[in-house]
Parts: sequence; structure tokens; C-alpha cells
Amino acid sequence: MIPGSFDYVRPATLDEAVAALRDAGDEGKVIAGGQSLLPLLRMRLAFPEVLIDVASVPELRGVRDEGSSLLVGAMTTHYEVLRDPLIRQHAPLVAAATSTVADPAVRHRGTFGGSLAHADPAGDLPAVVLAMDGVFVTSSREIPAAEFFADYLTSTLEPDEVLVGVRLPKSFAGWGFHYEKFHRTAQAWAIVGVACLVNRAGGEVAAARIALTNMGSTPVRASSVESAVSGGAADRDAFRAAAGSAAEGTSPPSDLHGSSDYRRHLATVLTARALSRAADV
Repeated sequence: MIPGSFDYVRPATLDEAVAALRDAGDEGKVIAGGQSLLPLLRMRLAFPEVLIDVASVPELRGVRDEGSSLLVGAMTTHYEVLRDPLIRQHAPLVAAATSTVADPAVRHRGTFGGSLAHADPAGDLPAVVLAMDGVFVTSSREIPAAEFFADYLTSTLEPDEVLVGVRLPKSFAGWGFHYEKFHRTAQAWAIVGVACLVNRAGGEVAAARIALTNMGSTPVRASSVESAVSGGAADRDAFRAAAGSAAEGTSPPSDLHGSSDYRRHLATVLTARALSRAADV
């Protein structure tokens, strides 16, 4: 299908982008790489009157070292994230999950911030940022990841807010990590995914962070599993037992790719697998 008509604005600065959004009101929409928004426009599932293209805003690009954290610019492409040495050193879970996003063509155009602002619970990156306790930096405030995702395809961004970047803590240096994703084909969305971080202390788990993809209208933390494994043995049997509660408190969808019960089963299996691989056992 052909998208509806709209006006197009290409601001050169963040202030200009915010002003354009404010002028457009509820009828304005930010476009970055366009990998999520353009299909919605073509299918007439979104029909903004004004598109604000932020591709020329320099402060939205790149990865910056802020001492105790990294700030990943919203317009940084998936390809750039994958190749960035700071990401590989301090946030390897982000690189691992990004490598599973769609295909190389999409990764060259799609952006880190665009994927997150789209707030699709089947997307790979929202669960990763949630597991890492990332912070969303906007043109006017900072939003903890636990407060950013409101509902299906809905974030807590205000109509006149531009996502500037995401702050990722460096506090997970030395932690084991793994992103486990079950999908039909290499380019498909995750039917279920698990973002996992494990801090081992000898043969025990000192702490764990686990977040689930596509197990509800937003990414969710598997808090019960985190509590169950923390302080316990770092072995597969313990992980399988703890993963039995992975789906507690979730509301997975039922669709052509799987029922909600099937997704609950996958969450259990994939969480145990992700824990084992993150803990290297």
C-alpha cells in the first residue's frame, strides 16, 4: 500500500527537532532509520501528518564513554553498535542481541534508539536494556528502563520528547552474558527471547539479571528466577529448577507462531539455557 500524505521536516539540531514536534502536536512522528515506522505507514497503521527526520542531528549519533556508563546515541545504527569497541568491551550483551536483529540490510539502516522507542515487545533490544537497568535520555529528562515501556508499541515518551540516547551502566564488566532467541527464520521476530547476565563467584551465582522478550505487552524481568539463582550453585540442574518460574506474572500472546502456553514453555527452556551459557556451565 501507499502511505497517506504527510509533511516532511529535517531539523539540523536537537532544539529544532523538539520545536518541530511541539508544533506538530499529536500529529507529529519522529523517523530515524525507518525500519519500524515505514512498514506501519505503508499498511496505514500509522498516519502522522508530519514526519520529523532526525538523521541530520549530530548529537544523536555515536557511543560515548561517560565514565561509569556508556551513552549510545539514538541514531546509532545496529551495524555501528556491533562494531563499536566500547560496546564490545563494556556491554557485550548488547552486541550479542544486536547481532540477531533482522538481517545485515536492516542492521545498516535501523537504529538503536528507533528499535527501543518503537517499543515492540517482540523486539530484541528492549529486554536487553531492561536487564541492564539502562536509562533512556530524552530531550527533557531521564527515564529508567523499568518505566519506559508502557504497553504494546507504546512508550512513556511525551509527544514533544526526542529520544537522545540510552545510558548503559558499565557495572556488568566481568559478568557472563547470553541472549537466547527462538524464532522461525534468521530474519524473524523472536517468538520468545531471554536476555541474561550472570555474576559468578567461584561455583556460585552472586547475582543474575534476566529479562524476557515477547512474553507480554512489554519486556518483563524474570525476577523470581533472579532471586532463585542468586546465592545458589552455578550448575545446570539448579538453573533448570529455577527457570521453572520464568513465566510467572507474564501474559504472553497467542498468535500464528505459538500459543501463550507454548511461549510459557519456551520461556522456561530458554531461560535455563541462557543461564547455563551465561554462567559457562
